[in-house]
Amino acid sequence: MTVWEELKARGLIAQVTDEDEIKEMVNNGKATFYIGFDPTADSLHVGHFMALCLMKRLQMAGNKPIALLGGGTGMIGDPSGRSDMRQMMTTETIQHNIDCFKKQMERFIDFSDGKALMVNNADWLMGLNYVELLREVGAHFSVNRMLTAECYKQRMEKGLSFLEFNYMIMQSYDFYMLYQKYGCNMQFGGDDQWSNMLGGTELIRRKLGKDAYAMTITLLLNSEGKKMGKTQSGAVWLDPNKTAPFDFYQYWRNVDDADVIKCMRLLTFLPIEEIEEMAKWEGSQLNKAKEILAYELTNLVHGEEEAKKAQEGARALFAGGANTENMPTTELTGEDFGEDGTIDLISLLVKAGLVPTRSEGRRAIEQGGVSIDGEKITDFKHVVARETLEGEGVVLKRGKKKFNKVCIK
Repeated sequence: MTVWEELKARGLIAQVTDEDEIKEMVNNGKATFYIGFDPTADSLHVGHFMALCLMKRLQMAGNKPIALLGGGTGMIGDPSGRSDMRQMMTTETIQHNIDCFKKQMERFIDFSDGKALMVNNADWLMGLNYVELLREVGAHFSVNRMLTAECYKQRMEKGLSFLEFNYMIMQSYDFYMLYQKYGCNMQFGGDDQWSNMLGGTELIRRKLGKDAYAMTITLLLNSEGKKMGKTQSGAVWLDPNKTAPFDFYQYWRNVDDADVIKCMRLLTFLPIEEIEEMAKWEGSQLNKAKEILAYELTNLVHGEEEAKKAQEGARALFAGGANTENMPTTELTGEDFGEDGTIDLISLLVKAGLVPTRSEGRRAIEQGGVSIDGEKITDFKHVVARETLEGEGVVLKRGKKKFNKVCIK
């Protein structure tokens, strides 16, 4: 199976321009490609994970990735998929987020000896003269055509700012500059970026002639990948200080049955033949597949040691065959207890991070979704004595998938 065939078999490719040329370049390690990352937070999240895995996969096949950090485009914000305007960030915040991104990307991509590049589009966007940009680039964009772009449709209903309207032009200019400065001949992006990407390809061909070699590819599930990164409690981050390795493991351990094989294909580096065999599994075998998925991805992001710890901690809950040493733990101090040496169960749930508010904690208890060391508690006025939490502590559980070991510090 060629590299291109494997990308398609894994479900990574949605739309392409010039497929025959793209296939030849990718299969023979001739692609210099880029994927952009706007620094909207101080950590990458699961929604970025697929792009990083794709970059790693193509680099292993001899192609050269460019990680484009959006120090310039981040000043505006991508309107794609947004119902409102992004909050404006300061230049200091953007730079801090970029520094965080760099450290995380180095876990996936080999930047040594020119095998990959990490560049910042602020290097060319921030110094642009507005009138010169209008003359050099703006003349090549049709407003009528831009208004039909999917990335603007949702915002047109509620109001699209002129600031955001320029995002497509800036992203297109990125590809134009990367083509000229680094010989970048290919761009990847999510299926929600197709219009922006075509703008870049068209700009290169208009400015440099029809023979200019520039192509676009979209990732089939990148917009779905962004959804992957969201849970009821917020985003699933790659930074262990924002999403602990155990919680990262648990996120993948608890994916829906219908999604586990899809995630295997998109995100792991297990042989496709092995994954297709797992696709035949049913019933309880799917739990084994989820465990494999969770371990593989935690190993990729956090390393083998953390993956093993997370697996052992999870088995303590799901299989009952391991100790609780590697479970997520909340340590209480004397100040957390009342004068009578007790703490109410709702406060315990909040401190353990199992509920965001006291009212939600009360509902969870009354609905029978809370247990202490396997014993269901339905009285929201229940209190726990300090001595109960001494030593090994207790396992506090909410629902089937959220739990925490609580003990005295």
